Amino acid sequence: MASGFAVAVVGASGHTGRFVAAELRRRGHAPVLVGRDAGRLRDLRASHPGSPARTASMDDPASLDRALEGVDAVVNCAGPFAVTAAPVVGAALRAGVPYVDVAAEIEANRDTFAHFEQDAREAGVAVVPAMAFFGGLGDLLATAAAGDWGGADEVHVAYGLSGWAPTEGTRAAGRVSRQRRDGRRVVFANGRLEYRDGAPPAAEWAFPEPLGTRAVVGEFTMAEVTTIPRHLDVREVRTYMTVEAATGLAAPAARTPVGEDGPGRPAETFLVDVLVRSGGAERRAFATGRDIYAVSAPLAVEAVERILTGRTGAAGVASAGEMFDAADFLRALSPHVATGPLRGERKPGAEPLAMAP
Repeated sequence: MASGFAVAVVGASGHTGRFVAAELRRRGHAPVLVGRDAGRLRDLRASHPGSPARTASMDDPASLDRALEGVDAVVNCAGPFAVTAAPVVGAALRAGVPYVDVAAEIEANRDTFAHFEQDAREAGVAVVPAMAFFGGLGDLLATAAAGDWGGADEVHVAYGLSGWAPTEGTRAAGRVSRQRRDGRRVVFANGRLEYRDGAPPAAEWAFPEPLGTRAVVGEFTMAEVTTIPRHLDVREVRTYMTVEAATGLAAPAARTPVGEDGPGRPAETFLVDVLVRSGGAERRAFATGRDIYAVSAPLAVEAVERILTGRTGAAGVASAGEMFDAADFLRALSPHVATGPLRGERKPGAEPLAMAP
């Protein structure tokens, strides 16, 4: 594999951006630190000696163009992506370099897929939104599990998080999404996004051991509803979240997670369990690890490396499962993520989901 790529990290001084910059350096690449706050960028450079630091503003295209001068690719870690995705994708297309982001915002991802499809294809530039824990990982698991099916009746993605200490960026993105939906919930049903009022249903999900059966929030919809239907012919994509994690997200901000790169690393673990149903058959795949923000870094950086070394299966705008060999990509994430069987038929009678009345 070629090494030494120069990769712009937009939002480099943010929580996830720091992980991405560190992962790039760990793999022998050169992060270019991009943000709007010159002071925070100067502080960050202490951890990245020799790395350029460039300020840019989303409402100043010229500053974004200067920030991307001489880079091989860009990873956008600056949310809310409803504000940042379009300007940074536009700058990447003008520079002719691949774009990857870590957006978990459903509407922002939908907009990226819809608005840049033709321009990215004509420019010959790869654009991969939601290349992160939410969106990318579930898409890869569902794609690997589906295998030669090419489609399914249903895809279920259950998040077994032991807890969740959301960053302020996560909270800000959630506020923007709720405003765009007028407070409604969004689901993917009947082959399309639908918006609903009222509280989501309660449910139980039988996760693989050692997590076991847990109470979950049903229809806790995440970015997989935009990534998976991009390339799998599926009528329903449902996502679920353990009650403990959903409660943490809804609680008032109490602390900012430190992450695995320093003392006080959060103890939160994750298990993402994906069930794909087609006709009377079922296939399941799962992944386990620690720290949902930290694991987004190897996901995004692996994507950049594969794009820049020609290991892709699509052109223009594409989701993770559409752009990459899903099973091979998941294997490459070790030791960050441990995966379960990527194409295993479920045992008869092992029903994973029980909806509360």
